[in-house]
Amino acid sequence: MQTINLSGKIAVVSGASSGLGADAARAYAEAGADVALFARRRDKLESVAKELTGIGVRAIAVACDVTDEQSVKDAVAEVIRVFGRIDILLNNAGVAVCGGVTTLTSEDWDKAFNTNLKGMFFTGKYVIPHMIAQNYGKVVNVSSVNAFIADKNDIFIRHTYNASKAGILGLTRGMAASYGRYGITVNAVCPGLFESEMTSGTLFKSDAFLRAYSEQCPMGRPGHRGEEAGPVLFYSSDLSSYVTGQYTIVDGGTCLV
Repeated sequence: MQTINLSGKIAVVSGASSGLGADAARAYAEAGADVALFARRRDKLESVAKELTGIGVRAIAVACDVTDEQSVKDAVAEVIRVFGRIDILLNNAGVAVCGGVTTLTSEDWDKAFNTNLKGMFFTGKYVIPHMIAQNYGKVVNVSSVNAFIADKNDIFIRHTYNASKAGILGLTRGMAASYGRYGITVNAVCPGLFESEMTSGTLFKSDAFLRAYSEQCPMGRPGHRGEEAGPVLFYSSDLSSYVTGQYTIVDGGTCLV
């Protein structure tokens, strides 16, 4: 039976300093891939990189602000300098800005879209050419269940999150259609509620929200750390060699209700 083996592959993970990004980086390392970690907080990246090298792979921490084009360009160049190639790109960097269209400022809107969507444009702009040159690449974009469902509770309204995460699905389909001829697949994962640095100080602090979410979710709970890794690994491996432009919702069935 085939299993997921990423030995010899080079993976880039944005938003890798904590949460789902760090968990995905660990999953890549456990599958045998060498990993380049992108995020703004180099100290946290160094800690994750040290953990990954303990697994037995190569890992580097590259300070990178995905909203800054030059920063992304320099970070990708550093990966090429160290590893010589990029086989996998996990676009995970993201922010959640609370508020609706009647309360958000232009700065709020730009912050969310610059990180969640424009950042993927920048990483794709500088990584995809290397994948085209080698006629191979696996791109995985992290969207969200909030591309499909929204919260009517005023405390957790996040219209920029809904809009930008839905935009990621459109970008995923466009990239998949354009670059499939070069042996590149582009897919997305859409996580539901997982505890992370972004959610632990907000959603996980509200017992009322957690009860409501758990009652709505057919599996009766938020996701556990690492449960999103399966679809990420599948889309990053050759098991998905004929799958592109698709998405997988990882939400315990919440979208079914």
